[in-house]
Amino acid sequence: MKKGRLVRGKVRDDASFPVAPGRIVLPADYHALLHEIKTTIQQTRLHTVLSANASMIRLYWEIGKSVLKRRAQEGWGARVIDRLSHDLCEAFPEMKGFSPSNLKYMRRFAEECPALTIGQQAADQLPWFHIVILITRLSSNKEREWYAAQAIQHGWSRNILALQIDGRAHERHGKAVSNFSRTLPPADSDLATHIFKDPYVFDFLGTADPRREREIEQGLVDHIQRFLLELGAGFAFVGRQVLLEVGDQDFKIDLLFFHLRLRCYVIVELKAVPFDPAFVGQLNLYLSAADDLLRHPDDKPTIGLLLCRSRNKLVLEYALRDLQKPIGVAQWETKLTRTLPKELKSSLPSIKEIEAELSGEIED
Repeated sequence: MKKGRLVRGKVRDDASFPVAPGRIVLPADYHALLHEIKTTIQQTRLHTVLSANASMIRLYWEIGKSVLKRRAQEGWGARVIDRLSHDLCEAFPEMKGFSPSNLKYMRRFAEECPALTIGQQAADQLPWFHIVILITRLSSNKEREWYAAQAIQHGWSRNILALQIDGRAHERHGKAVSNFSRTLPPADSDLATHIFKDPYVFDFLGTADPRREREIEQGLVDHIQRFLLELGAGFAFVGRQVLLEVGDQDFKIDLLFFHLRLRCYVIVELKAVPFDPAFVGQLNLYLSAADDLLRHPDDKPTIGLLLCRSRNKLVLEYALRDLQKPIGVAQWETKLTRTLPKELKSSLPSIKEIEAELSGEIED
């Protein structure tokens, strides 16, 4: 008699039942097929999300363009915008984003970005909230383009974008004094020059003025996420007070990182005093020792970053001139001194003000 199972009074062959995954003998290429299908699903889901965002951004731009045109031709004012908001919300109750304030942002969007681009960047690559921040908090098209490109490249959230704008990141990137052009291959030199900035702003340390290097170091480690954000994309924290044994002496690196794009270790030395040429000699020793003791054969030469309270640029250039190890030197501050003019700064809405206006109306 053929073996079977009783299901709801009926006998069915075992072959008709699903077999537990662990009991199946899988083909050799099964896992490769599973990975391929999962990858396809993930890519399709991502494409769907990106396509939906692009469609929404284009819709908002078209609405803004229509409102802008009517304002120019017929003098539409705020009361008409209020009525339009009411009628659109009534006609499309399932859709969000038709508040009066958001319709004004759409109009501003169409006015500031007539070609649906932010500089050379396609605006529909960005979420709507990012666009609102760019058009309301920056007045220069060049600056908007820079931040848009960085946000797209590094996947900045809207809060990180706002922090970078507040910190005037575009004015500080690539400003560290270095000898990279002489000590690194051209491609690596260009990348390293772009990555390091001057000054570094450690506003998360508070208003107290640290007097010792260990105090700065402890504060940075306590706020490692904010510190990594200030350093920029690509830095991975390796350790603090990393020991280097050279001869019969022990030396300790303040902070050690690995940069994923440069493919090398980065030694960060902290100084609570103005630059002294002797600091360069100390860092040069650490770089040589790290290349011998830490660097993997596939890694590129270690780079040094010296952070001081202040520096004389001419003295610094002399100190770096004949060194063969790649070193960058920058200042650090607890508060950004290169602030916006008061009259301009007061006219820019804060991230909280924008969020308050759009809260519950727009999904990022």
